[in-house]
Amino acid sequence: MKSVFHLALHVTDLESTRTFYRDVLGCEEGRSTETWVDFDFFGHQLSLHLGKPFDTTRSGKVGDHMVMMPHMGAVLRLSDWLDLSARLVARGVEFDIPPVVRFAGEPGEQRTMFFFDPSGNPIEIKGFADFDQLFAK
Repeated sequence: MKSVFHLALHVTDLESTRTFYRDVLGCEEGRSTETWVDFDFFGHQLSLHLGKPFDTTRSGKVGDHMVMMPHMGAVLRLSDWLDLSARLVARGVEFDIPPVVRFAGEPGEQRTMFFFDPSGNPIEIKGFADFDQLFAK
């Protein structure tokens, strides 16, 4: 990894946020106050602050899907992605785009899934069998 990415977003409730990111996604909780909480989001720093989440629209055309924009997420090794997708299914997470293979047989072949946190923030998690394909053309 070249660096650690930091992202700060608004959420509407810290307790449901903690439960989702910690117990459902498996992220380790870091520092917090009465108005924000940090998580280790797959090796990156995610700071979630009380406030109004950003507006989103289904305006991103990727492959066969129109995806929510803007969104955030992570890219995982395929084995970790498979474990996470199984955990999300078992926990009854409602998917916006269920776990699927995208760009099969093409450069950049990947697995992806889209879902929302309790505040409606869209999240995409990608899985790659070959990280060298992450920026393939």
